[in-house]
Amino acid sequence: MSPHPSRQRAERRGLNLPPVGPVLAATFAAAVLVASTVFYLTWTLLGARGLEPEGKVDAKTLFDMVKLAFGVVAGAGALVALVVTYRRQRVDEDGALRDATRLHTERFTAAVTQLEASPPVRLGGVHALAGLADDAPTRALRQTCIDVLCAYLRLPYTAEPDTPADTPARHEYLALREVRHTAIRLIRDHLRLPEEHPHSWQGHDFDFTGAIFDGGDFSQTTFSAGKVDFTRAQFSGGTVDFGGAKFSGATAYFTHSEITRSKVHFNEAEFSGGTIYFNRAQVSAGKVDFTRAQFSGSKVRFSWAQFSGGTVNFTSAEFSGATVLFDRASFSGGTAQFTSAQFSGGTVNFHEATLADGVSFNGAQFTGGTADLGTAHGTPPAGLPLGGLTPPPAGLVLPPAWCLTP
Repeated sequence: MSPHPSRQRAERRGLNLPPVGPVLAATFAAAVLVASTVFYLTWTLLGARGLEPEGKVDAKTLFDMVKLAFGVVAGAGALVALVVTYRRQRVDEDGALRDATRLHTERFTAAVTQLEASPPVRLGGVHALAGLADDAPTRALRQTCIDVLCAYLRLPYTAEPDTPADTPARHEYLALREVRHTAIRLIRDHLRLPEEHPHSWQGHDFDFTGAIFDGGDFSQTTFSAGKVDFTRAQFSGGTVDFGGAKFSGATAYFTHSEITRSKVHFNEAEFSGGTIYFNRAQVSAGKVDFTRAQFSGSKVRFSWAQFSGGTVNFTSAEFSGATVLFDRASFSGGTAQFTSAQFSGGTVNFHEATLADGVSFNGAQFTGGTADLGTAHGTPPAGLPLGGLTPPPAGLVLPPAWCLTP
């Protein structure tokens, strides 16, 4: 998706203007062509059949011819002035862009240097980078500032280290933690702005590959385009909140992410576009919450995900138009709740998934679309209508071994 027009900036590093001679020649040719076209159309509309010859030219006609000649000269001069003025404006704009880029680079260097200092100075550097991103003269320079903020979050970090309370080491950890959470908050605030806002960061790329999160708030954000990468991210403490977030066109990767001692909330999140990958994600403790999430247009993949502990909650989630794949996912421990979930459209596929005790579909409603558990194996989840006297609802596909005979 291209950036919004109000935020679209020139991405040039220098002007490449053609020589003025050919430009003037092309301008004159275009002017002659336009004038000839207008004259021809006027002549045709008036139905003229020819010119009436005059043996002598009187003073009035001669005067009109002189005025016409001066008019042509004046028009040519106006064209030359217009071309020269336009080129001068382009040169001035390019010079202003160069000056703004040079100033931005100087401020950028100073802000990055602050990230190497003490926690209070780092905090100032994080705010300075966010401000630089807002003032960036080009979209590429804004992306560079965002890349540095994300890179800071990817630096080696230990969540909840084993340090005694009220010691310098503990204070150092809490100070660094505050800087990291401030960076997340600034990213969140910019992703909450409408796409047309000049300071919105929607549509940019965010690389959190391998980052360690011990909390953070991404709630009510909008990922409308670009790439958001949480591949191999570790959620190992606190609460990371994506509540109410909208995934409407971006490609988001949570591939190989690990959730061990954290709560990750996607409650009331909207998946209406783009592709979201939770492939091979590992949930061994903590909680992943998709309560009341809406899957209406995205493609969401939980392929080969391993749910071996903790809780995965899809309570009251709505599957109304998306494609959600749990193919070869493993539910081998903890709980996975689809309680009161609504399957009204789209496709939810558990192809060759392994289910165990703790998976529940109590109160789930199957009113449309396809919920395919036909090749799943393991323990039948609680709450599924397994047949018997009442056949499973249309769209719900179950393994024959699970179905009860009348």
